[in-house]
Amino acid sequence: MFNSASARVPAQASPQPQGPSRTRRLGVVAMTTVALAVATPAAAMAATGDTAAAPAPSYLSDTAKPNLTTALNGYLKFWKPSGKNNLHGKVLNKKVAARDDQLAVWINRNATKAEQFKALQDSTYQNADGTAYDESVTVSTGLGSIIGPLYVKGRNSGALPKTSALINSTNGTSGAFLGTSEAKAAFSHPRPYLPSNANAAAVAGDDAACAPSKVNGSSLKAIRVGKSYATSKGNLKIVRVKNVNDATHKFSSKDVFLSAGYGSTGLCTGGSFPSGHGTSAYQAGITLATLVPELAPEILARTSEQGNNRIVLGVHYPMDVMGGRIAGEAAIAARWSDKSYRTKVLLPARAELLSYLKKGCKTTLAKCIAKQKTYSSNPYGGKKLPGGTAQVVKNRKTAVAVYKERLTYGFAITGKKKLAASVPAGAGNLLLTTFPKLTAAQRTSILAQTEIASGYPLDTSGTKTKSWQRLNLAAAMSATVKLSKGKVKVVSTGGKAKVVKG
Repeated sequence: MFNSASARVPAQASPQPQGPSRTRRLGVVAMTTVALAVATPAAAMAATGDTAAAPAPSYLSDTAKPNLTTALNGYLKFWKPSGKNNLHGKVLNKKVAARDDQLAVWINRNATKAEQFKALQDSTYQNADGTAYDESVTVSTGLGSIIGPLYVKGRNSGALPKTSALINSTNGTSGAFLGTSEAKAAFSHPRPYLPSNANAAAVAGDDAACAPSKVNGSSLKAIRVGKSYATSKGNLKIVRVKNVNDATHKFSSKDVFLSAGYGSTGLCTGGSFPSGHGTSAYQAGITLATLVPELAPEILARTSEQGNNRIVLGVHYPMDVMGGRIAGEAAIAARWSDKSYRTKVLLPARAELLSYLKKGCKTTLAKCIAKQKTYSSNPYGGKKLPGGTAQVVKNRKTAVAVYKERLTYGFAITGKKKLAASVPAGAGNLLLTTFPKLTAAQRTSILAQTEIASGYPLDTSGTKTKSWQRLNLAAAMSATVKLSKGKVKVVSTGGKAKVVKG
């Protein structure tokens, strides 16, 4: 299978009353081009507009990219695709599928109006004249009330060229490093807003290719009929979030038209798993967390909210977003593990950003952080998810807790319990800026000690690739670590990352 960057259609800088979505899903491959994609990758990329975001390969990681279908093959324990990329297949675990359905509907229907608007902002991609924005910009709220706006100003003014070239979700060398086209085609699972009933009426204004007779979730109908979160025809009770005009100018100096793009061919015909916007969010968010590790837990919590907002819009399930996180982790670990890329791209961007923030704050970064309001979030107005919490973020401790909850979304353990730690190769390099004085083995040990338990959906512990699913970066990047005789012991998480001598 070939790797490709993701197709992107830019946002508009002014309202558009009609027409297809201006915000397309990452890595969407239309069903009509699937056979072409498998047979001739280059031709397929041209046909779908799925062109590489980065320049010609000049670093080892440019060509030795993580294989997402392998990293995510734990999904095949729950869903067996038809193999034709037609959004049909067989449910292998009804309980897991039901939980995915239930949460997708609950999150979509219980998100506040403010969260819906934020979800539309998070679905945007940059346009040709640079008046729109993408997830690498909206993630800025995770930086706090002073540093966040400073970062946005720097990104929009051109004061952060190295940072932008690195992190931009539209074409950044890390922010847009991995596309999801290939994985979506391989797993080919229908989106939650698509009707299970193939005879359902088409939605006015949708592209013809999105007619229920052509794309639907009929393979899931049997497990949905009779459920409280589905209609009598087996259609999930997903509510489409209406298009709006973003006139806040929070992330752009111009008005930006926002649309979830439900009726666009690229979205409706593209598989749900893994979430491409989720992959994009985590590539940008994890990158930013490594550039500014002092605020990593908050940045990561905001990143998890960006992923969750795909569920708010009703275009993804929790499992899709979990898959996007795994993809983002693998992607950025590959970048930080590439010594040449790290030296020539990542570290110079970090130096540029920190220098800019210090100048803008007119004091040290630590003092700037101390006097600002931290990132906060209340996506459901205090309502608790079924089997979960209200996912309210108030401070660092709650940011770490919410991040952890979104690692599993309350799914029951379906695999082997109590397996040993399973940290993928290179993952420890994600902690290079958080714990710069520790060794590679010690950083890996921190990840092992902060991992979640084995057995949750998408866990691949025991395989050669080990398990990206179990990583808890928010915990690892907020750990107090005791160092004694060359060994590290995590004594607490949710605070300021630091090393103390034992």
